[in-house]
Amino acid sequence: MAFDLQKLLRPHIASLKPYSSARDEYTGKEGIFLDANENALGSVSEQPFNRYPDPYQSKLKEKLGAIKQVPPSNIFLGNGSDEAIDLLFRAFCRPGIDNVIIMPPTYGMYEVSAGINDVATKKVSLSPTFDMEVQNVLDAVDGNTKIIFICSPNNPSGNKIDRQAIYQILSKFDGLVVVDEAYIDFSDEPSFSLELSQYANLLVMQTLSKAWGLATLRLGMAFASLEIIGILNKIKPPYNISGLTQDTVLEAIGNTKQLEHMVKEILSQKEKLQLALEAIPEVEKVYPSSANFLLAKVPQANQAYQQLIDKKIIVRDRSKVQRCEDCLRITVGSEAENTQLINALKEVLRNITNKH
Repeated sequence: MAFDLQKLLRPHIASLKPYSSARDEYTGKEGIFLDANENALGSVSEQPFNRYPDPYQSKLKEKLGAIKQVPPSNIFLGNGSDEAIDLLFRAFCRPGIDNVIIMPPTYGMYEVSAGINDVATKKVSLSPTFDMEVQNVLDAVDGNTKIIFICSPNNPSGNKIDRQAIYQILSKFDGLVVVDEAYIDFSDEPSFSLELSQYANLLVMQTLSKAWGLATLRLGMAFASLEIIGILNKIKPPYNISGLTQDTVLEAIGNTKQLEHMVKEILSQKEKLQLALEAIPEVEKVYPSSANFLLAKVPQANQAYQQLIDKKIIVRDRSKVQRCEDCLRITVGSEAENTQLINALKEVLRNITNKH
């Protein structure tokens, strides 16, 4: 189907004149800067925080582009992936009129952000094995469906969504398809960001919060066509990524050997954790995972969750989430943390089953 970005875009966004910051109007690095009402005397900090940062994070995008094999001009950087999600609703979805499709169980911010922006969500559940049912998704599309969100590897189930199924959605839906790859670094499949030239309606999200271990810096990435990136840049806040974050990430992402080491160790620990969980008689099922967490079905998950907290071990209770009844989501920890978890969970589940 033909993809027409201008038809998808909200009309007032198409005609919007964006805010022009001082760093938009003069992009040079040298001179006496008296244009942005900054503090010319310096900062109360020992570090020179008195100047505004690069509004388009050009150095950082250049380095990330080389790592991700995506041209810098096809990259948008946001305050976590959540900023990109919110901007997509603002750019493409008319409040009270348009809708998006999500596939529960999935990342909760799609629905929350839709609600904040007064955009309806159509829910097309994944199958009991957490697979996307393509025809059900396409059947849910109507004339006001603007975006389909696909999380792969999926949160909270951890599985990869079938690649051919995603290709079908991209080919048959004339709206925007968002593939959220927050956990891609733990997966054995290539990123959909390498497919941008093939699909004009594709936007891929990634993050530095998981495998890279930079969660506190809140940096999310979106990869898309020049036109889509241009729209996101047009409506984002002028200086949405702090200079401190830009500089810190710029230095940190050069350490790809540490990334590879951590990913390898996490995957190794995940395998051991899965075997240990499956060896606990009361654990009913541990679902396959291509992420850095495992979804485990246990008796009385809410009770187990509370009793683990009493032992100062915090996992995520997903038992109220569709298709995840009586499930705990367990992030892979260090070897010592995983051992403590297993010992505590054995005791907790034994107590629960003995009481019932």
